[in-house]
Amino acid sequence: MKKEEFEWIHINDLRVGLFIELEVGWLAHPFPSGSFKIHSEQQLETLRGLGLKQLRVVPGKSDPIAFDQAARADAAAQSAPRSPSIDGGAPNAAAQREQQVQKLRSEQLASQRNSILACERRFTESARQYRQAVEQVQAHPAAVAQQCTAMVQGFVSEIMQSGESVIRLLSDVSGDKSALHPVNVMVVSLLLGKAMGLESAALGDLGIAAFLHDIGKISLPDRVRWPDDSLSKTEYGLYQDHLGESVRLANAMGLSSQAIKSIGQHHELADGSGFPMRVNGASMTTAGKILSLVNRYDNLCNPARPGTALTPHEALAHIFAQLKHRFDPVVLSAFIRMMGVYPPGSVVQLIDDRYAVVMSVNSTRPLKPCVLLYESGVARHEALIVDLERAPNISIRRSLKPSSLPAAAMDYLAPRPRTSYFFDSVGHAAEEKAVA
Repeated sequence: MKKEEFEWIHINDLRVGLFIELEVGWLAHPFPSGSFKIHSEQQLETLRGLGLKQLRVVPGKSDPIAFDQAARADAAAQSAPRSPSIDGGAPNAAAQREQQVQKLRSEQLASQRNSILACERRFTESARQYRQAVEQVQAHPAAVAQQCTAMVQGFVSEIMQSGESVIRLLSDVSGDKSALHPVNVMVVSLLLGKAMGLESAALGDLGIAAFLHDIGKISLPDRVRWPDDSLSKTEYGLYQDHLGESVRLANAMGLSSQAIKSIGQHHELADGSGFPMRVNGASMTTAGKILSLVNRYDNLCNPARPGTALTPHEALAHIFAQLKHRFDPVVLSAFIRMMGVYPPGSVVQLIDDRYAVVMSVNSTRPLKPCVLLYESGVARHEALIVDLERAPNISIRRSLKPSSLPAAAMDYLAPRPRTSYFFDSVGHAAEEKAVA
């Protein structure tokens, strides 16, 4: 941020409305940024606890009345000695405060890492279970259905009991698309179903349909398992056959009629241009509408050819601008509200020109995501995820393609070549956020 003209104000004369610039390192204070406008008494108390005697105040960015009052109070105090009880212990207080901040930061980093690792383990375990289902479904369909249903029901119970959920971006989880795609679609579909008010039973049907919607691809040659412009008409016809095979296997597994119907509709579109039956939105189940949208979104972010991938922000914008007539408007509106303008995985530039990647979105407050900031003075493994809801002075200016990042920011933020999601409860995720 470009430094503007400033004045020094004594720590005791600070007040709400002043825009300050902290001249201390990242580890020496708990705020998301070193430059911000004071907006609460809690922030004032935290600032006074830093052990500093004076702070830089930018008049041009401060509330005029607040700055005038602070400047007058500071000038009046120049002729009178400050109380030694306030200033005398400043060095020791500063050292203690720095120790407290470092301890808090270490605890937050540990919580942050543990939470992300837990989500990644659960995602990986779900992908492993899908691969196992593919291997065993022909010989033991009932057993596969029982195992997959138990997993999905566990997720449904957790989502329903958690109150609010966070959609979390994962690291570049390993595995092939055929196993990662169904887990992505299941996770996002369940969160969207909950956001739309589906009850537990309906969520269970949606979850199992999302998890097994592509199970019929096991009978396809590798080349035609994913749609591609290079497919011939015959090959594309083979690709479309996976719908019928998925429904056949769903029947063999004894899934509910609602789950089977939704599996059969995951490539249908609201305008009747989908396949295999070319039904319109009026004939689709709610779960079928959700699956159709989430399946397309994930395929845009994670296509068969990685070079054609869209960022999550681009994928959402593309669907809304060019494909919205193909999806149910109620479902699409709920999806956009849940994912936010900048879904997890979006690379962004903030209003202060810093770069960041969106790491998670609270599905009930999507306009204030949590981001990982590029801070050249902070090691990547020491970077805290900043909750923009707790940092009112920071907001997102625009979305960027990862390729447009400066080299240093690209190395630091390391945008994922795949976009994979899992969910976390708001209460759990809140433990890792920086204090504001």
